[in-house]
Amino acid sequence: MSQPAEILIGCGEWGFRDLPLEEHFAIAARLCFKVMEFGIGGGQPGRLPESLAPSQIEAFVDLCHRHQITTPFCCLENDFTLPDAAAHDRMLQRTLDQIELAQELGATHVRLFTGITPIGAMTPAIWSRMLAAFNAADELCQSLGLVIAIETHGKIELRNGVAHHTHTVTTDRDALARLVKSLPETVMFNYDPGNLKAVEPDDHRYALDLIGDRIDYCHLKDWRRSADGWEAVAIGDDDLDYARLLPQLPYRGILLIEYEPTTDVEAGIKRSLDYLTRAGIDWAFGR
Repeated sequence: MSQPAEILIGCGEWGFRDLPLEEHFAIAARLCFKVMEFGIGGGQPGRLPESLAPSQIEAFVDLCHRHQITTPFCCLENDFTLPDAAAHDRMLQRTLDQIELAQELGATHVRLFTGITPIGAMTPAIWSRMLAAFNAADELCQSLGLVIAIETHGKIELRNGVAHHTHTVTTDRDALARLVKSLPETVMFNYDPGNLKAVEPDDHRYALDLIGDRIDYCHLKDWRRSADGWEAVAIGDDDLDYARLLPQLPYRGILLIEYEPTTDVEAGIKRSLDYLTRAGIDWAFGR
């Protein structure tokens, strides 16, 4: 199945992490977006806290209404690969609580991570706990009408101002194939080909052959070589060929522009939109 002629675009949230939430909406509206991602947890100024009073939930809904923007995509901060079993149990409970909050805020999809444990450190016990956690989270999501989307994301360490990517369960091909087969078919994936490029730059399959029919969420960004590591950039700033890649996507939903640098986030998002047009990609703002 090929991508329809017109792809639908929304606004990712990570580049807004240092800005108050009101500015996320203002910038997204200024750029004509109708759909925006939001985040819970992590401690950044631009993220919602892990618990909210009813008045705070009402204030968030009011922001959506005032700016005529919907927020179906919610990013949660979790790690289901913690080596300590007790810490894992606390992480799972916190994540389940945040899933319920995401539903109260109107989300339909929750972005989760497997975790940042490098693939070489994944023991049988960690694998078992991770899979059990996703089953528990999926059971809750099914009861709430939500969909889990696991992001393709390596372990990222910043050294000397550049990012170094290491394989995790969602970037190592053998581990990712095992993950897909081990989870319920209701558990989907947040496809981030930029993250896959940064950990395995010579593999231009970008795991589409492994998770193509399980994608229900998507981040569009790129990474560019910088010294001995990588820097996050806009699509079109480096060589990830989205004009070739997007027609191969079976996913027909909204694709989120994720421009990660915080210092020029509005300009970077605008540059990303300009690239889509320049590359001859037929696109429109999703609703």
